[in-house]
Amino acid sequence: MERRFAIIEHRAPSSGKINLNDLPGSSGRIDVLARAINTALFLSHGIREDTDVTLHLMGGTGPARRIWLQGSRLRGVHPDERAIAGQIAKALKNPIPAIGQWVELHPGFWHSGGAIEQTIREWEKEACRIFVLDAEGVPFSKDPLNHESVGFILSDDQPFSDIELKSMESIEKVSLGSTWLQGNACISILHHLIDN
Repeated sequence: MERRFAIIEHRAPSSGKINLNDLPGSSGRIDVLARAINTALFLSHGIREDTDVTLHLMGGTGPARRIWLQGSRLRGVHPDERAIAGQIAKALKNPIPAIGQWVELHPGFWHSGGAIEQTIREWEKEACRIFVLDAEGVPFSKDPLNHESVGFILSDDQPFSDIELKSMESIEKVSLGSTWLQGNACISILHHLIDN
């Protein structure tokens, strides 16, 4: 089953420079995104070709940017936080493409303009069944997953904005338990549930 993860990072800059020596601080928690990418895509000796990750960089003063890591095509990205952050930093040096226009910077590493509502529209067109992770949602069960593609939307340590909530109001909210977990832990649990 193809799985997709959309991660919203409210403080990560959509343009400009990232301080690779201060990922948790002045770089807007790029370390959180790097850990999520690592968990979502990398195996002990390989990469999950059935998994894609779309980052939503919402910080800074410019328009939002999305970065799409396509597991089936991804090359040149290594599973450590600094290397992943370095790839994100390279993307931020480029002008943000138009909303909905994906530009491939290197194999399997794309970027585009837009926010979560654009990703939702794209996933819906591709018949992806979408869930929002929310500790207050209904318990997640893989039993009804009879789709070829399933997507999960996660936020950083900040709540979804009112605009984001509005765009997700018709999407099922699911929970992995009553305790608020870090995004990379949620991704690991979801992989385990789907794999088994």
